[in-house]
Amino acid sequence: MLLLISPINKEESVEAIAGGSDIVDVKNPKEGSLGANFPWVIREIRELTPKDTLVSATLGDVPYKPGTVSLAAAGALSSGADYIKVGLFGTKNSQEAIEVMENVVKAVKGQKEDAIVVASGYADAHRVGAVDPLEIPKIAKESGSDLAMLDTAVKDGKTLFDHLDLNQLKTFVDEAHSYGLKTALAGSIKKEQLKDLHDLGCDVVGVRGAACVGGDRNTGKIDRTAVKELKSLIESF
Repeated sequence: MLLLISPINKEESVEAIAGGSDIVDVKNPKEGSLGANFPWVIREIRELTPKDTLVSATLGDVPYKPGTVSLAAAGALSSGADYIKVGLFGTKNSQEAIEVMENVVKAVKGQKEDAIVVASGYADAHRVGAVDPLEIPKIAKESGSDLAMLDTAVKDGKTLFDHLDLNQLKTFVDEAHSYGLKTALAGSIKKEQLKDLHDLGCDVVGVRGAACVGGDRNTGKIDRTAVKELKSLIESF
C-alpha cells in the first residue's frame, strides 16, 4: 500500500518527501476537500521532487462542466503532475460523472499516455448531493480512468469509516480490482485505521491531517517525523 501525502506548498512538500511519501499530492484545502492549487505551485513541487516519486495534483471539487474540468486537467498535466485527480462533486449521477471523466481522460492521455487519471468520489456524498460512492469503480472503468478513489467532502472530524463500513469499502476495492483498476482511500484517515485499509487490499492511502503537526489538516503543517511514522507503520503490515 502506497502512502500519498497532500502538501499545500514547497515547504510541506520537502517534509513529505523527507518522510518517505510515495506520492506527493498537491492540493489546496482552502478550496475544499480536493481543492486545486495553482499551476506554478505544482510546477515548483515537481521540480523539487525526486524523479522516481510521483506527483499528484487535484483539480478541485469539480462541477458538472466537462470542458472546464478537461481544460484544468490539461493544465495540471503541463505543470508536471503524474496523477490527475478529479473530485466528482457536482455530478449528480453516474452518467454525468462518466462524461466528465471521459473528457479528462481524453485531455490527459492525448498528451501523456502513462499519466494516471483518478476518479474520486465521496464517502459522504449524501451530504453534498454527489454521485453514490459505490458507483465510482464503474464510473472509473467506463470512462477509461486508471484509479478509483474515495475521500470525504465535508471535513468536520468524521472519517471515511463514519460513512462506509468495512464491508462496503471491501466491495469498492474488490469491484475496482475486478476491472483492473487501482484504488485509493482517504478521508481524515487516522494512523490506527491504516491496518484495516491495508487488509482490504487498498493500493494507495491518502493522508493530510495525520501527517500534520497537531493532526489538523487546515491549521497544522506536514511534518517529516509524522510522515515517517505513517510510512513505517504501513511497511510493518
